[in-house]
Amino acid sequence: MSTVTRLVRTALDLAAAGVPVLPLRHGKVPVGNCPACTRNACGGRPNMKTSGPCTCPAPCHAWAAATTDPAVLTSPAWASAWREAAGVGYHPGGARLTVVDLDTPDAVAWAQRNLPATRTVPSTRGQHWIYQGVMRSSNAVRPGVDLKSAMAYARWLGPGVGSITALPDTVRALSARKPTIRPAPQALAVPAGGEVCRHRTPTYLERGIAMAEQKITDARSAVHATVYRTFLAVLSAHGRCGCLTDAHMERLFTAAQAKGESVRHCTDAWANARTTLGL
Repeated sequence: MSTVTRLVRTALDLAAAGVPVLPLRHGKVPVGNCPACTRNACGGRPNMKTSGPCTCPAPCHAWAAATTDPAVLTSPAWASAWREAAGVGYHPGGARLTVVDLDTPDAVAWAQRNLPATRTVPSTRGQHWIYQGVMRSSNAVRPGVDLKSAMAYARWLGPGVGSITALPDTVRALSARKPTIRPAPQALAVPAGGEVCRHRTPTYLERGIAMAEQKITDARSAVHATVYRTFLAVLSAHGRCGCLTDAHMERLFTAAQAKGESVRHCTDAWANARTTLGL
């Protein structure tokens, strides 16, 4: 059986079970956006908080491309994507699931001590713990731990072992406790004269985030450096007044991951930029 045939068969089996799937290329990143959706022409990029896929005929938009439609999965439009693919991804939130991605042995040991037992799947460096229920996805909630559910994708690594249990409050609390970008001691939330911080106007902040997303998306080389410089610019402009939210951060991370950056690279670049600025 060829690799393409095996991947498509796996995708069809998952789709039949109600799990939305998409092709992933090497590096566990989605196949690139189709030309019709360049620069968000269709309005359906997942980092714009859409609720599902756009109507273009090819795989695009990371998690929002995931589908359970066998006609789409086997369509000519997706054939080239499967030839490029190295694995099958799925949208946990679309299947009413949450994946606790444990990326190190220490993270696995922490989960064994603190989280209810559920279905586990071995990964390259650790395990995926899968729970029944949907929540907001969040990266780096603690060392070596990411949460993948709504508006996220995970790599299919096999059925795993054990019974899936209900999403516990202990997992939901991980996201709730995730640090947000807070004002530094020299924050200027209220400029001189008592005016409202300009970053809180939708146009100013939205324009800055959208421009940063586009800068990352347009990078043709030196992606690592571009991502870092873009994060640095965003934090320099908006990081000291407390206006940035997790949602803004996730939009930037999504754009970077679409260019092949890993979650860990994104997290390190963001942390390094904050350190450089003294935040």
